[in-house]
Amino acid sequence: MIKKSKGMFQKGLDAIEYVGNKLPHPITLFAILALLVVLLSAIVSSFGLSVEHPGEEGKIVEVNNLLSAEGIEYIFSSMTENFIGFAPLGVVLVTMLGIGVAERTGLISACLRGFVLSVPKSLITYGLVFAGVMSSVASDAGYVVLPPLGAVIFAALGRHPLAGLAGAFAGVSAGFSANLFLSATDPLLGELTIDAAAIIDPAYAANMNIAMNYYFIFVSVFLLTFVGGWVTEKIVEPRLGQYKGEFREDLKGLDATEKKGLKWAGISVAVATVLIALLILPAGAPLRGEDGGIIQSPFMSSLVPIITILFFIPGLFYGIAVKSIKNDKDVANQLSETMASMGMFIVLAFTAGQFVAYFSETNMGLVIGVYGAEFLESANLSGIPLILGFILVAASINLFIGSASAKWAMMAPVFVPIMMQLGYSPELTQMAYRVADSTTNIITPLMTYFAIIIAFAQKYDKNMGIGTLISVMFPYTVFFLVSWTLMLIIWMMTGINLGPGSPIHY
Repeated sequence: MIKKSKGMFQKGLDAIEYVGNKLPHPITLFAILALLVVLLSAIVSSFGLSVEHPGEEGKIVEVNNLLSAEGIEYIFSSMTENFIGFAPLGVVLVTMLGIGVAERTGLISACLRGFVLSVPKSLITYGLVFAGVMSSVASDAGYVVLPPLGAVIFAALGRHPLAGLAGAFAGVSAGFSANLFLSATDPLLGELTIDAAAIIDPAYAANMNIAMNYYFIFVSVFLLTFVGGWVTEKIVEPRLGQYKGEFREDLKGLDATEKKGLKWAGISVAVATVLIALLILPAGAPLRGEDGGIIQSPFMSSLVPIITILFFIPGLFYGIAVKSIKNDKDVANQLSETMASMGMFIVLAFTAGQFVAYFSETNMGLVIGVYGAEFLESANLSGIPLILGFILVAASINLFIGSASAKWAMMAPVFVPIMMQLGYSPELTQMAYRVADSTTNIITPLMTYFAIIIAFAQKYDKNMGIGTLISVMFPYTVFFLVSWTLMLIIWMMTGINLGPGSPIHY
């Protein structure tokens, strides 16, 4: 159970936890939310509410009524597609095939024990958050790899596993827009920003590049690593208290057989990495983009199977070396057991998939976003207050619309021209958006990976509910949002470029 505190901040978290845990089970909650969306669509559409699509001049968007004849047809005809098309479903199941073999053969346990016995304990928390922040280079795969690994690492150290899970989740999700390298997010958002800038100044837009925020996101890695590690150790872990669950991990040293297994696992993953690199690095390689690039290429869309392979192969060789795998039947059984353990998530994916699809189909997310944008425009703010107002609006919208690209496709044509007319560059507007978009991911059940994080957490606390998870993650949102925003303001005041050829002012 969460340990209660008399401090005002902790009392606030207790209140969030109490209210949130009064909510139904996540499976039931998503089903209720889907039903509410259907009912609200009928009510709101009856008022004739409509907005002009910010990205398509002259196009009027209305709220679609899902209780109309067409809406009811959509509900029944799309149910299977909504389930199969739920974004995390395929990513999670495919990734877990590789992770499952590595886990069940004992490879992950051996690696973690070797890691925690060789790395100074004082650095493990910060290393975990750093790994989470950096995982955005692998797109969404970090969501299903690092939180469960973080929990196991903390359990191995005799610390609360949910603190490890929370630190990793904060790094992966709240720090999604920071990295030492360019990731798929940069071209995804950058192209939208360039198109929006062309509305005001096509010549300026022609000279923009997708690395427009690189300097800032590079430095952000170190800020978020420190803040995330500090919040984990000073706020989250003390609040969770001593772990009294059943899960334990022995910290005994590696024996000769395990060391032999790790040796073969290391060799196998090195060979696999070289082979994969040959598909990416040489000119004309099959996983390079049409223009020879890597950022926009088949490689970026193949990260999930690549990660699966890089877990499966060393897991297989480790299992053979330590004799936890004797034949193909053992591998098949381990894969089957892994999928069996994902049963609750699969049911969650069904109800969550319906809700996400219905919300998108009604256009209510677009309407909410447009009205939020109009409110900010009508406030007549300028300078730092304008940036702060924009960040708050974007962060609030993120509670309703999970997709970063979908929100930016809606917001960029509105806010980029506004900011340019006020003297601020499109590059700055995009960076402010990325700060807001990332930091509130971890406290909204509408984020597509929220359900899988709950599923991971319930391994250690069967009573884990939405309220508890939100209360655990809320401090990360507050401290990440405040510190990251402050860093952006200081950056603005110095006038340093946000990236190559990407100034603060227009």
